[in-house]
Amino acid sequence: MGIVMAAGATISPGQAMAQAADPAISTVRALNDGLLSIMRAGKAAGPKGRAATIGPVIDRAYDLPLMTRLSIGSGWTTIKPADQAALTAAFRRMTVSQYAANFDDFSGQTFTLDPKVEARGGDRLVRTTLNDPKGETVAIAYRLRNSGGTWKIIDVFYRNSISQLAIRRADFARIVQNKGARALVDHLNALSVKSGG
Repeated sequence: MGIVMAAGATISPGQAMAQAADPAISTVRALNDGLLSIMRAGKAAGPKGRAATIGPVIDRAYDLPLMTRLSIGSGWTTIKPADQAALTAAFRRMTVSQYAANFDDFSGQTFTLDPKVEARGGDRLVRTTLNDPKGETVAIAYRLRNSGGTWKIIDVFYRNSISQLAIRRADFARIVQNKGARALVDHLNALSVKSGG
């Protein structure tokens, strides 16, 4: 298993009330529940089975169209609408297949949500911690933005410092600039295949 995150941590009643009160935390909790489900399904479900299960969860938790646009940066406005749609579909396929590949077994991990939600301008930051039975803990934070009345994830920070969006922007913008949008679609599809999707 690659980078592993799970859900199902025990929390105090006070924490539960705080979490239930904030819709940004509810979004992350739903994602964690979905991840825990595919981890328990494990290798028996196979990459495609796990992808089929986690795909709708990803769609509800993430603002994938916005993440695609932000990952490409200013070059997005020069891309034809048909290519924008192809990029968004490829970005979704890659995201789902990577989750299905990384969350492929369960060995007692728990995922703790911090009840304190941090405001970042109009966005919110929900901090979490992966607790592994082998002793490793990994801090992870989700940045969420209100989209049509629903808080959706637009970025993930591993160890609370490494922005997934920033890493992808450096890679994706270069590909679009040097080779064009279709080359990036091919690149994203190749990443999906590599993950087993």
